Amino acid sequence: MRLLPCIEMRPYCSSVTLFDRQLANLTFSLVGPGRVGSSLAAWATAAGARRIAVAGRDSELSTLSTTGQDLLLVAVPDGALDAVAASLAKRPQAAVVLHTSGSRTARALAPLAANGSGIGSLHPLKAFPTARPDPAEAHGIFFGLDGDPPAVALGARLAAAWGAVSGEIPEDARLLYHFAASLAAGGVTTLLAAAADLAGRLRLPAGVVGGYLELARGAVESTRGAAREASDPARAITGPAARGDRATLLAQLAGLAETAPEMTSWVRGLLAETIRQRDRVGLAGLSHLELLAELEGE
Repeated sequence: MRLLPCIEMRPYCSSVTLFDRQLANLTFSLVGPGRVGSSLAAWATAAGARRIAVAGRDSELSTLSTTGQDLLLVAVPDGALDAVAASLAKRPQAAVVLHTSGSRTARALAPLAANGSGIGSLHPLKAFPTARPDPAEAHGIFFGLDGDPPAVALGARLAAAWGAVSGEIPEDARLLYHFAASLAAGGVTTLLAAAADLAGRLRLPAGVVGGYLELARGAVESTRGAAREASDPARAITGPAARGDRATLLAQLAGLAETAPEMTSWVRGLLAETIRQRDRVGLAGLSHLELLAELEGE
């Protein structure tokens, strides 16, 4: 077990006033000092919490006891969560134990409940390609919560201290909640990779790929604007399918069939889903629905 004092986080503690030390007097330890865990730990210390210890290796985990502390944050890969929970449960732990997994519910920490710890999850809907210790990174993101009432309450307190948003995810919705998160992040990146692939096959200038990325950035910003106005993201969708431009769309599909025939099936499905989403918010007319039937019929 390594003791890591809060002094490591002082550049952020001293430079950020957003959190106003809302977590003063809260003590916590961290299991899993990777990109997510180290980021959340930095945000917590910036808000006034005191970090006691960090365990990252098996040898450190086997001796870790956080009894008397307010929180034990477990930020390990999904596949390691069961084994880590079983190991931690061999000794008394903090009043509340929260894991950061998106696909697992609080039940993953069930062994710890037997020792009296409140168990729950605190899942940030944010990509962490690297550690993000600057607490400003937390502002406005969503944290999915579940678990025992004390665990949910502490998770909500953490999110509020970080300037984030939180809400409970029902246990029976957890799997598809995480799948939808994968669509929002990995799915978008996959689409950008496919666009880059197509640009390469067409031997377009290298700058085109950067242009596609900038176009995607603008589309996401439009969607964020819709969300800020409590509007549905489907209202921000653009393009020939959203407009019901049959001639342009069919010409593009024909060109795609010649250049990248393996893409045509999933692209047709994506275009059909575009029209379904526009119809869901009342923005699809008869021409859209006729185009939808044509896309689904072939």
